[in-house]
Amino acid sequence: MRVGFIGLGGQGAPMARRIVEAGFTTTLWARRPAGLEPFAGTAARTAGSPAELAAHSDLVCLCVVADADVEQVASGVLEELRPGGVIPVHSTVHPDTCRRLAERAAARGVSVLDAPVSGGGRAAEQGTLLVMAGGDPEVFAFCRPVFATYGDPVVHLGPVGSGQVAKLLNNTLFTAQLGLAAETLALGGALGLDPAALGRILPRGSAASFALERVAETGGTLDRVGAHVGGLLAKDVRLLGEVADAAGQAAGRGPVRDAARAALDAMGW
Repeated sequence: MRVGFIGLGGQGAPMARRIVEAGFTTTLWARRPAGLEPFAGTAARTAGSPAELAAHSDLVCLCVVADADVEQVASGVLEELRPGGVIPVHSTVHPDTCRRLAERAAARGVSVLDAPVSGGGRAAEQGTLLVMAGGDPEVFAFCRPVFATYGDPVVHLGPVGSGQVAKLLNNTLFTAQLGLAAETLALGGALGLDPAALGRILPRGSAASFALERVAETGGTLDRVGAHVGGLLAKDVRLLGEVADAAGQAAGRGPVRDAARAALDAMGW
């Protein structure tokens, strides 16, 4: 299988590196030449455009940031990707973006999977990203050996769009937990406990969570987390609200989303 990869940021670059190191024939493209520099001296090839990359690929992974980026890059890929090719979208975007892309791609005999990931660059380097995929089960099975180079677990959730819904739920719950963790540590300090000591014990108890660990290791506030990922989390909470509203699900504006919104407010988002 020939693999193309577009989106060599903090998470995409280690994903691409694991594909290369697994022995897949891999072609890379980046908007900024600096994104390709870490791959100098590896077996990875480079292309001058998304279309050129697609001409040398059976599967083209997209790990760009926003809906508009996915649509723009995918347009170039579809110019040259052969019938039978696959575009997995690892970006976190609106489910409808992936559904529309799937319809466009189908007209050219190309399949689309939405396959957002969770875990960050460290998990990508270790091959332990959570991959949440939506799309045809046979197409998912075709892509799974590539996903397995950087993901564990790799989970199929249903038709196209399902992976994005799962990722938006994940990020909304994570955002709510960030806010609750910060409030809890602040309350402990107000009650006379050393917040640093509290931050060492709570992640070891039944209250443990990834969000609590992130807040505790950054001093007990949301400042650093908000500066780093606040904008992305705000986008995902908003998208989940839109998806829930479109589905007529009032629960999409219930306590979890309220807590997430409060956390974003505390981050300045």
